[in-house]
Amino acid sequence: MDNRAIGIFDSGLGGLTAMKALQELLPEENIIYFGDTGRLPYGAKTREQLRRMAAQDLDLIASGGVKAILVACGTLSSNAPDILDAYPVPTFGVLKAGVAGMSKVPGAGPLGVIATEASVRSGSFERALREACPGREILAVPCPDFVPLIESGHDSEHPAVREAVARYCAPLRGADAVLLGCTHYGIIGRAIAAYLGPETALVSASVCGAAQVAQYLIVNGLTGGRGEERFLASGDPADFTLAASTFLGRPMARGAEQAPLMEY
Repeated sequence: MDNRAIGIFDSGLGGLTAMKALQELLPEENIIYFGDTGRLPYGAKTREQLRRMAAQDLDLIASGGVKAILVACGTLSSNAPDILDAYPVPTFGVLKAGVAGMSKVPGAGPLGVIATEASVRSGSFERALREACPGREILAVPCPDFVPLIESGHDSEHPAVREAVARYCAPLRGADAVLLGCTHYGIIGRAIAAYLGPETALVSASVCGAAQVAQYLIVNGLTGGRGEERFLASGDPADFTLAASTFLGRPMARGAEQAPLMEY
């Protein structure tokens, strides 16, 4: 048994989809969550900036004495995989886990991935999917408007969300499955699923990443905790607390703490 917390971080609210998935699997775990809301969106940053930010975010979350880290951000997972792999605390991104989930999709039809501009520009999702799913057509589509819409509080029912989904996801109609390569996108998953139709499966990188962390902890005898939560935000902590409480569907035991706004 290990009562140390699990660290989870993302640019904002998106990583909460991974946190919820992990809590469904291991509800007793203590969690420290960092939302780097002062520097979002990550998808518009350069690769060099993202790699510096990945190292900074890892150090911040590790300072809480965590036993494992889930980088619940597809943009960092795709632009700094070597930094994640080399970190001294066991660290898991959502790219590898999401691609592993896509490799289990049956059939020979096309597969899609939607992610931030920086993720698609890196080519990491596309390369990993081609390697894991040989012979299948891979379609990678950047969706730059999704994160700003989600962070503004718009859900699947909002007309602007539905319009953006139709605009970006049109090339993916008919795909066997689509990977939600940005953890934010699960928040509007209903709109994406409704547009693509029941013939297209949605694979969540958040859920796959959470499952990978849970398996690691169980196999290594590292589970344990009291279900405690601690939230940090580099932007306005009151705004983050309100938005996170709305997304989680429950009040937070305590509000988010102010984290430092780091240079990049």
